[in-house]
Order: sequence, then structure tokens, then C-alpha cells
Amino acid sequence: MKILAVIEKGTDGQYSIYSDNTLMNHGLGGYGSSVEKAKADFFESIKEAKQMIQEEKSCLPENLKDITVEFRYDLPSFFNCFDWINVSKFAKRIGINESLMRQYKSGIASASEATMKRILAAVKEMASELQAVTM
Repeated sequence: MKILAVIEKGTDGQYSIYSDNTLMNHGLGGYGSSVEKAKADFFESIKEAKQMIQEEKSCLPENLKDITVEFRYDLPSFFNCFDWINVSKFAKRIGINESLMRQYKSGIASASEATMKRILAAVKEMASELQAVTM
């Protein structure tokens, strides 16, 4: 089973993960001071839902035994998770004002849909470059 989960930075500075997917009517969510902590909490919610289902049904259905999660990030969450990316250099690479990119990273400003597409395209291009590396 594949679950789509969305990671967002809240106005309180905390990160939350939510999903419209449920495990047999058991909701899933995560919360934490970093994306890493929110993900750990999210995976704990999956574990707890499986345990409750197993108690209710006396066995876990086959389709719930192997769960994969696809995460979608807002910009602040993306840069929190991949904090090794130098935001200023990334901004220069794609031709966005460095100060504005830092505002996107912190959540002070929101990127337009067109800017989000440019950022996503640049991230995918970087991923391709990294995959091509050999040593």
C-alpha cells in the first residue's frame, strides 16, 4: 500500500505531516520540531494503526503489511529535511534572489506556482546530476 503524506511547516515553527489516506479508518499524522521528528511521529502513527487493526480484526490484512510513504514537502520543510543544500548557492543557480529564497526557506514568504515549478525543476536536475556521479 502506498500512502501520500504532506509535510508543512506551521506558523508555530513546528512541522506537521498529514495524509488523506487512512488505514481502515485509522487516521495518520505526525508532528515535531523538525521534519525528521515529524516523520518519526508519522511512522509511529502507522505502527499504532496497524496494532489497533490487528487487535480489532485479530490479524493484519495483507495489503497493510507492506506500506510505503511518498512525502510531499512545502519549501520550508524541504529545506529543513535537506539542510545540506546551501540555499544561497541554490538561489544563484536558478536565478532567484538569495534573500527571497531565504524567505521561502523560513516560510516568511510564499513562492508563486511558477517559482515552485522552477524550484522543483532545479531539484530534479540536481537529483539527475547526483545519480550520474561515479567514483
